[in-house]
Amino acid sequence: MLKTLRSKILFYLLLVSLTGIMAVSFSLQWGFEASFNHYINENRTQRVSQLVNALKLEYKERGAFTGERVSQLFYEQAMTDSLYYKLYTPNEILLMDSTSIRGIMEGLGMRNNPYLEDSWLTATEPIKLEGRTLAVLKVYYPKGFIDSEYVFLQTIKKYLLTAVAVTVLLALFFSMLFSKRLTAGLNSLSVAVEELTKRKKGVRVPLDDLSLEMKRLGIAFNDLSMSLEKEERLRKEFTGDLAHELRTPLATLRSQIEAFQDGIWEPTPERLKQSHNEMMRLVRLVNELEKLLAAENPQIRLDKIELEAGELLGSMKELLFPVFREKDVELEVVPPSSPMVFHGDRDKIVQILTNVINNALKYSPEKRKVRVSAVQEGRMAGFLVEDEGIGIAEKDLPHIFERFYRGDKSRDRKTGGVGIGLSIVKALVEAHKGSIHVESEIGKGTTFKILFPASA
Repeated sequence: MLKTLRSKILFYLLLVSLTGIMAVSFSLQWGFEASFNHYINENRTQRVSQLVNALKLEYKERGAFTGERVSQLFYEQAMTDSLYYKLYTPNEILLMDSTSIRGIMEGLGMRNNPYLEDSWLTATEPIKLEGRTLAVLKVYYPKGFIDSEYVFLQTIKKYLLTAVAVTVLLALFFSMLFSKRLTAGLNSLSVAVEELTKRKKGVRVPLDDLSLEMKRLGIAFNDLSMSLEKEERLRKEFTGDLAHELRTPLATLRSQIEAFQDGIWEPTPERLKQSHNEMMRLVRLVNELEKLLAAENPQIRLDKIELEAGELLGSMKELLFPVFREKDVELEVVPPSSPMVFHGDRDKIVQILTNVINNALKYSPEKRKVRVSAVQEGRMAGFLVEDEGIGIAEKDLPHIFERFYRGDKSRDRKTGGVGIGLSIVKALVEAHKGSIHVESEIGKGTTFKILFPASA
């Protein structure tokens, strides 16, 4: 019982609703009955006071209590309010008595509460005038409510119970409706998760009818689904690209070895060098893959120290100047105007800069320039690598950090790249909690901005 979230929500909504309804209905019933009883008592007190005043006025005017005005009040209150009186002299001589009317009405069936000592209450009111007690009025009235009052009170209770029943039905209806609506988002998310576990593509959670909290969860799930689809696509592309990268040198090596075995080729130094080149191509690919796996390892160890951007730029210039001069491309290094310090693993930072700067060199024609400078943004410090090369197409920019991705495969074949270098760069930058951003325009060049957390 109450195993599903909807049943639990429905149960607690009903519990709160019914508790509130019962509390309100009992409060209303008790409060109304108490107020009505107070009203009856106040009205009775006023009626008795009216009769006492009439007796005093009658005595002043006539010197006696048996006038028509008093008799009429005795009869009227007995008929309408079930108030009966006995009027005695101070010597307990009975002067007037309206209780006989009660007996007549009960005999005719006009009163449902027969005269019983324990069902009637009495009160005594002295009739005083100028400090002298002229008579004593004994009042008789029923305990509880008379017929008309009882019928009125029962009618109110019936309406109240009807309202409670209708409210309970409405609470049940709206609780079922709200519980269904509240769990609709979770149900759709649960269905989407099940579909995702079955490796279905394009699984998304509709966001239109979700609450703000559920919408955030739905957005996160949709992002996760898209990310998994992207990872699956990249995995397949990686497998295909890796097979392609391995197939070409292996096919070349196989054909050459078979030619040697069949005696078609003589194992001359030139032919053996060709075979060795293909083998080294495989070695380079494996080495690059090992570097990528090491860089993407979440437990990669970084020996972070304080590094000064200007000193690093000077080292990079000495390291790379010969290869730039060989290709006749200018390397411009712009040190910072003041010391710029950040935290990082020196070897990994040098590896990042070497890959990015060499990449800029590969795609920069002769007589062009590659500019490397230090940059600081807020609490981040790093480097700008700007080239005047052939640039990167806009459609390729989102994918340049993916493994084996090459916008122009034939162009990269000529430069010797396998499409892993920038993947390694991105993995190492993220390991440093840094960021890398690229901007490019065909025919004008490319700019890489690499930032790392700066020292305080």
